Amino acid sequence: MEYTYNIIDHNAATKLQLQLYLEEYEDLSCTGVAASAAEGLDTILKFTPDVVLINLGEDGMEYFQMVTELNQYIQSLPLIIGYSTSKKYAYNAIKSGFFDYWILPHNEFDVRKTILRLRKRHPKQDVPSTICLKSYNDYRYLDTKDILYLKSDNNTTDFFMRDGNIISAFKTLKSFEDKLPKAFIRIHQSYILNSRYVSRINYGKSICTLKHGNEEELPFSKTYKDRIDHLKEMLSKTAAKALN
Repeated sequence: MEYTYNIIDHNAATKLQLQLYLEEYEDLSCTGVAASAAEGLDTILKFTPDVVLINLGEDGMEYFQMVTELNQYIQSLPLIIGYSTSKKYAYNAIKSGFFDYWILPHNEFDVRKTILRLRKRHPKQDVPSTICLKSYNDYRYLDTKDILYLKSDNNTTDFFMRDGNIISAFKTLKSFEDKLPKAFIRIHQSYILNSRYVSRINYGKSICTLKHGNEEELPFSKTYKDRIDHLKEMLSKTAAKALN
């Protein structure tokens, strides 16, 4: 399972250096980047990351206020790591419950120690690789890796499988949304897709194409455009790694 993180940093150089260090960890995935407290608050509420890394800079008190404000909107706060060129905000960071505090410039050893401590104190629980479809006394178990996408029709949900089978369950799409691994993304009122099979995103036609045998095109709606944008960022990041 991955830890997701957001970076809030107005300095392009320190932000890039941190991203380079964090890319070495396969269980970390960047979901958002911001350059101010206001923008940072918006990205945190939008992507609900596990970890937030903040360059406190000269406007540190704004970020402590942002953390306080987060309590109004979300049930549990992400783990927050602050960094600055001095220990100026270290006391405030401790009082605000920050997970760690770094002194710039970024130090690879400090980053590594924090990531190891994160894994030890907050281990990620593996999401089950199977999902159970229950109908009266009939229990059917599907390997989530074999699911291409889900399609709803009123109170029925169809599972479209890699082998061409279509398996129906008499439950709404919403009832499955939170039980599936993070690779599954809702893109439409009627569709949830497995992002590992996405080969193309066409914004002009509002269509996602799945790569498996015959290509299949699924529509996405404006309501879920932020999730499509996030999907594009994830796939682009993976593609860039493959090219390097």
